[in-house]
Amino acid sequence: MLGRLSLLLHIASRHILVRRRQTGVAVGGVAVGVGFFLAVSALMVGSQSDFVKQLIDVAPHIIISDELRSPTPQPALREFAGGAVDIHGYRVRNEVRGLKDWQRILASANAIPGAIGSPSLSGAVTLRLGGRDEPLGIVGVEPGIEAKVSNIADKLRYGSLDNLEKVQGGIIIGEELGQRLGRGMGDIVPATSSNGTTKSLRIVGLVKKGNSQLGSSTGYMLLREAQSLLGRPFIINRIGVKLADPYDAERVAGTLEARYGYKAQSWQERSADFLSLLLTRNVIMYTVVSAILLVASFGIYTAVSNSVADKRRDIAILRSMGFSEGDLQLVFVLEGMALALVGVLVGWMLGWVLMNILGGLEFHIGGDVQHIPLDRSPRQYLIAAGASLASGVFASWLPARKASRVDPVDILRGAV
Repeated sequence: MLGRLSLLLHIASRHILVRRRQTGVAVGGVAVGVGFFLAVSALMVGSQSDFVKQLIDVAPHIIISDELRSPTPQPALREFAGGAVDIHGYRVRNEVRGLKDWQRILASANAIPGAIGSPSLSGAVTLRLGGRDEPLGIVGVEPGIEAKVSNIADKLRYGSLDNLEKVQGGIIIGEELGQRLGRGMGDIVPATSSNGTTKSLRIVGLVKKGNSQLGSSTGYMLLREAQSLLGRPFIINRIGVKLADPYDAERVAGTLEARYGYKAQSWQERSADFLSLLLTRNVIMYTVVSAILLVASFGIYTAVSNSVADKRRDIAILRSMGFSEGDLQLVFVLEGMALALVGVLVGWMLGWVLMNILGGLEFHIGGDVQHIPLDRSPRQYLIAAGASLASGVFASWLPARKASRVDPVDILRGAV
């Protein structure tokens, strides 16, 4: 069996080496297809992974807020459940906002293996400076805990989260807001809450420009100082939860919401629109790069078809010597596999070069030097190789199938 396979491999190699020009064209086509597949997929998958990473890291994986997905049913509807009761025109009672028994909710979040919960209070104030009013949404946080839940600390141009504890009345704002106010590090800005409380705040940190997820009109304060400014002592209205496995957020959020009733949003739910766009983007990307590999396989089809046409008499002789149809099919399929394999190896090198070129590009955005995120994982190389080999085998099998059905008698007699 091994001897027969070795003979078939020898015949296939002779066919390939005789037609060097067509062999080179076929190998070059596969190599270009594989190389650009690697470059495009590395660019697209890398940018997607970086985008998803930012979605995951910029905010807690789960946000529990003092909202209910559905309003509390009216007492009459609960009393006469299933009855012919219709209530309209009633006024919904405004409850004091805030998470009730938030300590128990926070304890439940922290009890999840690898999870960290961070309590916070959000509200709105008005910064009044030089006759100008600037609205600002403030978030009161515990710096030591918040640094473990979100990446706000990594987005600071100046200062640190710890400054909120070191400086009384400290606040962290965005660079854009600081420029609009004409204020920088260490400057004082007066803030007034909706209940009339006024307090002088000192800027102890500036968030880098371009971080739209953090919000250019959002400020961070110490939790107890935010509670005092907003007139809501001992109240929080949000708990952020960071998990060991971000992709488990939907399940955990559903569990917490079912247990306590408050709205628990996972990062997947908050970014559903973006994730659906990424799915459409992936479909388009893999369709395009698959078309590239498919076109590259036509070179193998042409090379093997010409080989079949030129070797018709040799095929007839092999058939008359006792070679079966399967043997002849295997010869030409081996030719296609060899062309695809060499093309894949050359394509890997081409793709590696293209990725290094793309990875070396620098972009100056917001005062920072950024590089194109690329996915250089072996998975991309394996996908390119698998798709190319499969296309090569199929492209060579079509003419090989035709060659195996040749009637040796007709060829040797000169009838065809």
